[in-house]
Order: sequence, then structure tokens, then C-alpha cells
Amino acid sequence: MSRLALLIAVSGSLLTAALVSAQQPPTQRVRGTIESFDGSILNVKARDGAEVKIKLADGARVTAISRMKLDDIKQGSYVGIAGMPEADGSQRAISINIFPETARGLGDGFHPYDLQPNSTMTNAAVSEMVESNDGKTLMVKYKDGEKKIIVTSQTQIATFSPGSKDELRPGVKVIVSATKLDDGSLESKAMQYGRDGLQPM
Repeated sequence: MSRLALLIAVSGSLLTAALVSAQQPPTQRVRGTIESFDGSILNVKARDGAEVKIKLADGARVTAISRMKLDDIKQGSYVGIAGMPEADGSQRAISINIFPETARGLGDGFHPYDLQPNSTMTNAAVSEMVESNDGKTLMVKYKDGEKKIIVTSQTQIATFSPGSKDELRPGVKVIVSATKLDDGSLESKAMQYGRDGLQPM
């Protein structure tokens, strides 16, 4: 695997909720908007209004999230779906991230997710696509099962690629995976940011 492919694959770990090793310090995700960045310290206004200061570690992975269309999802695509459970056991997709082929299989499975209360993350391959009145219904398969995914006109469709610190400007929306150091400060080795106003989920 090339260095670029490896970078993309590892960056995809930000899209799952269950890939933190037990040997690592607990990781928290900070979702919000950049207020300033000096090349090392990110000042983020979190969703709850809190002002959060995070140091980007040397060599931190910076991943860009870009908009895609529903038609970009094909049968066989490997995707990460942030969803909410429906009464019939299906998942209503809040967002779908299309993985590059180099990241196929990453985080495979169905997990709790911290986007909002009761939200879930499903990383799986699309096995079937059916047109519906409001979009599409997807059947996705992972190693331990399958899920029915309801895709609506409100579902955010995106993909990710290696990013650049040069794009970390005030107003850009981010998800930063951070760990608390012994002195109480936060440090990040991996983060996502949205292009063109996109909010990573």
C-alpha cells in the first residue's frame, strides 16, 4: 500500500466509533467551528458553545471531507453511515461517507455513535439499492449482519481525502479527535474538516 493510500485508510478511522485501542488514552471528539489556528493550536467553538483549545501534534492526520451526491453511491460501495434507529429496525441515515477503495473493510460493523443521543455508525458494503419516494433504500452488509438504511433528501453524502493545514481557517467546521494530557490540556493526532461549509459528522 502506498503512503497516500495508507494515510487515507487510517484517516477513515475518524468515521467510526469503536477503533480506539484499549492501550491508548480515552479519546473525545470535539465538533464545532474553528475560531483561530496558528499552525499549532486550534481554537474551536464547540456545538455546546464552549471554547476549546486543542494542540495539533506533530504529524497529525488532517482529513478533508467533501460533498458528494446520492448517485455517487453504487452497489458494492463501502460506506460509513451515521444513523438513527427506526421502529422497524432500519436506520435513517443522517450522513453517509463513501470510503475510497483503499479503506474497504475499515471499522466494519454496527456500533453506537456519539453524533447525537441513540445515534449509530454502520460501516458496511452496499449490497442492494432500491428507489423510494424520498431517495433510496440501501441494504448494507457487514461481517456480522446487515442493515436496511433509509436515505432521505436530508441525508448528507460526502467522501474524504488527505487535507491540508492551510485550509484550517476561521469558520471552517471540524471534528477533532483529542486526548487529555497529564496537565489537563487537549492534544490531537487526527482531525477532519469540511470543505465549502460542510459539517463533518
